[in-house]
Amino acid sequence: MSVFSAVARKERGRRASRLFGLLILLLCASFRSGLAVQPQLERVATPGFTTMQARAYAEVLKLRPAPARALLQDAPPTAPGTLLVYDCLEITELLISQNASRYEAIITAQDRRLRLLEQAAEGSALAEYAQAEIRLHKAAAQVVFSHEAQGAWNLRQSYQQMQQIVRRYPRYLPARKTLGMMQFFIGSLPESYRWFLKLLGLPGSVEAGLYNLRLAATQPNDFQLEARLILAVLEETYYKKPEAALSLVENLRRQQPDNLLVSYLLISLQKKQHRTDAALAAYRARPTGSGYLPLPYLHHMAADLLLYQGQYAASLRANQLFLQEYHGQHYQKDAAFKLYLAAWLGGDAAAAEQYRRQIGTGGRTILEEDHYAQRFFEDKLPLNRQLTRARLQIDGGYYREALHTLNGFRPTTSTPLRNQLEEPYRRARAWHLLGRLDSARLFYAQTVARAGNAPYYFAPQSALQLGYLYQAEGQKNTAKMYFQKALSYPRHEYKNSTDTKAKLALRELQQP
Repeated sequence: MSVFSAVARKERGRRASRLFGLLILLLCASFRSGLAVQPQLERVATPGFTTMQARAYAEVLKLRPAPARALLQDAPPTAPGTLLVYDCLEITELLISQNASRYEAIITAQDRRLRLLEQAAEGSALAEYAQAEIRLHKAAAQVVFSHEAQGAWNLRQSYQQMQQIVRRYPRYLPARKTLGMMQFFIGSLPESYRWFLKLLGLPGSVEAGLYNLRLAATQPNDFQLEARLILAVLEETYYKKPEAALSLVENLRRQQPDNLLVSYLLISLQKKQHRTDAALAAYRARPTGSGYLPLPYLHHMAADLLLYQGQYAASLRANQLFLQEYHGQHYQKDAAFKLYLAAWLGGDAAAAEQYRRQIGTGGRTILEEDHYAQRFFEDKLPLNRQLTRARLQIDGGYYREALHTLNGFRPTTSTPLRNQLEEPYRRARAWHLLGRLDSARLFYAQTVARAGNAPYYFAPQSALQLGYLYQAEGQKNTAKMYFQKALSYPRHEYKNSTDTKAKLALRELQQP
């Protein structure tokens, strides 16, 4: 094998791993409501969960494994619904805990369930659906624990089985929920992954995915809540329409105050919408107790929120708690980077250096947050205190405070290009989020003009935001130009997510 082919193979492997990172992270947090078009199918009764299975599954969604197991003890042990709920329970435990010592036992149990379901699958929509869903869970486990080839095979089988179920039972809505989710995410992936998707034979389609998800979200079925949550999160993440997602999750929180998954979603959505005070309040009011599955990532989110507020010691404690409880490889580098920021901004240079070195010692770089942290570690480019503080204030929703902080930034002829680009970008973000759109456009355009093809995310993100602004004003041609500009940058820290959003925005502009 030549050196070139070896490098190419390594790069393909890295891309494949990132592809499944993008797909799998949403599989077992299986999450646009308020859509104008709500297609209907003729209602036909299809066998679903028994009362006991439905109650157990509701406990799984609350992240309460012990009550779910207790309920399943009185359910038929080899019934398709029981096997599926057990698998949902165990894969949720595994993916949240990231406990590698449980991996082999979970895979063995999944293989046993699949054998039982093969015997019962003929003529049963639920049994066939359970088979395909468990294969998807298996793919998730295999990818998370670095068995990407096996995960690819099971993902392909699950996708093809879901297609067959939809053709055979067109009114069985749970299959449309899962198929729609896979179709959307595969169809929205960046072009750089197309070779791998073609290799797997996985035809993604954003339009088909949304159509199937709408069907499952707008009509009663055992997985309607999941389908509604998936659509709500897609609308918030990819279409910049957070109101429906927040309204849905806030209503669910009032209806189910004991649901930890709903609390997690509320904290996450509030955080993404720069509502730090509300997100911290939801974090502190989350349901707790011995019956709940430990969810360490909540502490990592809280650490970010406290960092935004300048509560550096409290942020340090929250991220240290996260790392104590978390057994996985994702977010390790991001947590170390946030520990560095808290110590550095808090004036503890020795601790900051210790945490900086920690970034390079463990964890993986599949997620963009971890990739960003690793790049900071490798580039060894010192951060600017004013720009860093302003970034955190903007992330936290403290926009006027950020503009005041930015007034203390004094560039010179020796100021690194990265800092020269970050300053107008941060001003643009603050003015944008304050609703001062003319000022935002000015500073976004300055960032794009200064950047050239510099390998930083400020110009691509500025182009993306300019696209959204002109799209909202109905200036489609200008919006299209900026979305294409966002796609044109060859590499930067957030290329995957930026490209996905620009690609979906361009697709939306093409619709009548």
